[in-house]
Amino acid sequence: MSKFDEYSRSYRFMKIERRRGILQMTMHTDGGPLQWDMEAQAEFARAFGEVGADPENRLVILTGTGDEFSGPRLDPDNAAFFHGARLTPSGLHSIHWNARRLVKALLDIEVPMIAVVNGPAKRHADLALMCDIVIAADDATFEDTAHFHHGSIVPGDGINVIYTMLMGLNRARYLMLTGQVLTAKEARDMGLVSELLPRDKLLARAWELAEQLAKKPDTLLRNTRILLTHPLRKAIDDGLDYYLSLEMLSVMGNE
Repeated sequence: MSKFDEYSRSYRFMKIERRRGILQMTMHTDGGPLQWDMEAQAEFARAFGEVGADPENRLVILTGTGDEFSGPRLDPDNAAFFHGARLTPSGLHSIHWNARRLVKALLDIEVPMIAVVNGPAKRHADLALMCDIVIAADDATFEDTAHFHHGSIVPGDGINVIYTMLMGLNRARYLMLTGQVLTAKEARDMGLVSELLPRDKLLARAWELAEQLAKKPDTLLRNTRILLTHPLRKAIDDGLDYYLSLEMLSVMGNE
């Protein structure tokens, strides 16, 4: 059994397939749209790490399932979201550790990544926005529903860095403080998204782009991805531990 055969079958929340070096990662919960929780967070951190460590992967397409990229909106009264981890130092450490691993493992994938935002990105839109090319359904939306406005939690898990770098400081602060929902057109106009398409045409377009890029040599693909993600990786390395500590303190303060 190859390395790919081993890790590609080991995930509960991620379906993985590969053709001609192009790997597609499809997030889901029980075959339907992804419903974010701490188990998915830990698994995605592992998945991105294993995908990034496999030299047979030449490009990566990341998408969701059905008509939603990621959800649900966080219910601020739902303490079960943290699976009981909120009240214990070890539980908070686990959340902190997995959140750090998740962001860094995605950015450490050293091949070009194409995000297919197949519908509303209610949770962790940053997973798509950290990719090199972002295409979206023409009815997709982008928001941050897990933190300040909806969830009474500091937005310190990296989404603050990503939105600020891509949107500019004042627009990002407005979005995170007010719970603004960006339409697909607004996201494109701000530069978060490069192309808008009907949902049923998205994956075909992503594969067309991937196959076009795959004509380039491996070293060119890898080194260009490293170069293009350097500003993001530098900003994440500079502040993520501090931002996550502020987030964990806000979780404790909500008890």
